[in-house]
Amino acid sequence: MLQGCVPWPEEMVRRYTDGGLWEGLTVAEMVERTARREPQKVAVVHGETRTTYDDLVRSAKRLARGLSELELQPQDRVVVQLPSGLEFVSLYLALNYIGVIPVMALRAHRHAEVRHFIRSSGASAYFIADRVGSFDYRPMAAEMAAEFRFLRHVVVTGEPGPGQLPYQALSANGADDDRLFDERRPDPSDVSTMLLSGGTTSLSKLIPRTHNDYVYNARVCGEVAGFSSNTVFMAMLPLGHNYNLACPGMLGVFHAGGTLVIARSTDADELFTTVERERVTNMAAVVPLITTWLNDGIAKRFDVSSLHVVQNGGARLPPELRSRLRSEFGCTPQEIYGTAEGLVNMTRLSDPDDLLLESSGAPVSEWDEIAVIDGVDRPVPDGEPGELITRGPYTIRGYYNAPDVNAQAFTDDGFYRMGDIVRKRARYVYTEGRRKDLINRGGEKISCDEVENLIFKLPQVREVSLVAMPDPIFGERACACVVLQAGAALTFKDLLAHLRAQQIASFKLPERLEIMESFPISPAGKILKRELREIVAQRIAFRQGS
Repeated sequence: MLQGCVPWPEEMVRRYTDGGLWEGLTVAEMVERTARREPQKVAVVHGETRTTYDDLVRSAKRLARGLSELELQPQDRVVVQLPSGLEFVSLYLALNYIGVIPVMALRAHRHAEVRHFIRSSGASAYFIADRVGSFDYRPMAAEMAAEFRFLRHVVVTGEPGPGQLPYQALSANGADDDRLFDERRPDPSDVSTMLLSGGTTSLSKLIPRTHNDYVYNARVCGEVAGFSSNTVFMAMLPLGHNYNLACPGMLGVFHAGGTLVIARSTDADELFTTVERERVTNMAAVVPLITTWLNDGIAKRFDVSSLHVVQNGGARLPPELRSRLRSEFGCTPQEIYGTAEGLVNMTRLSDPDDLLLESSGAPVSEWDEIAVIDGVDRPVPDGEPGELITRGPYTIRGYYNAPDVNAQAFTDDGFYRMGDIVRKRARYVYTEGRRKDLINRGGEKISCDEVENLIFKLPQVREVSLVAMPDPIFGERACACVVLQAGAALTFKDLLAHLRAQQIASFKLPERLEIMESFPISPAGKILKRELREIVAQRIAFRQGS
């Protein structure tokens, strides 16, 4: 296994292998197995482009041959920041064919985050689009290449900048010779993919997922979601995110032999025009999108009769919205609550209403071990709140190159501390919030520590605390509470300009500024964030009332 990763104990490896959970397949081999079974089945639809399983595997192998000519070695890490599309799918599979490990950056990440990913992973290459929307990724990539000597290649879909390589040229050469894949085949127990943590403490940690555990993750999530060869799954959120990549997402579709439809935007009219045209059966969404669809009467304007299931992940969908989704769209709402580190909980399609509409689901695998503990690691009775901990056949045993973090994030017997406060009833869990300081903006996680540290750089600021404001669409938004230096002034416009200059992702920007004379403080000198959130809520209500 890649140095810097924590393997499963040998006795667990034997149990998961003997139990048939780990199939001894790489991620790419799993997709190729489906291609051999149904070569002419449409695997991917993106706009007007329709790609069969046979064509998908062939294009991924051609790209893998081109990548091998860049002298990328097995276990090399590369940062991938491509938008969802056929190029992303082909690249992901090509890297998995030759044992090169993709680090899955998201479109919104900017200099601060990308610099951290490259430094932390020791990336040999960086894959980008030339431009997405108004942002040009090429100057940022050029900065990274100048800063990190070990970053040997920048590969661009579209028009490359000076010193950068065109993605399209990598697939131009190479005969259909599979000997390379015999020579470069990764061990299924080695790392397939590096995901990003939610970043509860400053910048994201790297999550190493092996071929064995990630294939199982996709397979069992797909089984609980009811995926089959008849599934037409629409991905409207980034494929680089664990939710749409393997929970069950793209890889769940490929395991089952269904069809992946990649949406070109989250515009409701475009999405549901595609639902009608492609007869989409399953969608993976988040609270803000679902709320908008229900408020805009989408089900009355489009034919949604093909939809069987609409999944929700990232943040809890309130029961009343789940009920409306079922009645207005004629489909089953499916709640998905999990973590990129492993454990995935899902409601079952046949669950009674008290579970389907109220709970956050149960673990997808009977091999998942879960417990709820108090502040001193003692189990709490069912129904009582506590922190959820877990271990199992697809939950990591440690972050990449992070022994100090691992000592805090895992128990001595290998359980991962989820950081979420839940109540458990039998195997079903009910989420109640984060143990650590994190704002959940419609599924995007904002580390308060990270943003607070950046605001502290302003000379006007004496104290700062980032807290969540309740929001009917996103669930939570960030409010920056600030105590100023004597005689200083700070406007919201100035605050945003300062943070944008730090080149952080836009979803992390506060959406309100509250200037205060002081913060509520505990006897130990700790800011009482719960009281601070109440003060902010009262101020908002007062101003709205006046």
